[in-house]
Amino acid sequence: MQVVVRENNVDQALRVLKKKLQREGVYREMKLRRHYEKPSEKRAREHAAAISRARKADRKHAERDR
Repeated sequence: MQVVVRENNVDQALRVLKKKLQREGVYREMKLRRHYEKPSEKRAREHAAAISRARKADRKHAERDR
């Protein structure tokens, strides 16, 4: 991943880098890898996330159909 520093503006380049890292999911991955997660816990977490995504999609479809 690269960020171009223009006119010695390091602060702006740092903001751009942080935004790119967040969009790629690096921060989320670091948080998950901070501690060991049992495979059963990982499955349960992923299953719960899938359910919440499905519910959100259903809400959006229901709102669009109104």
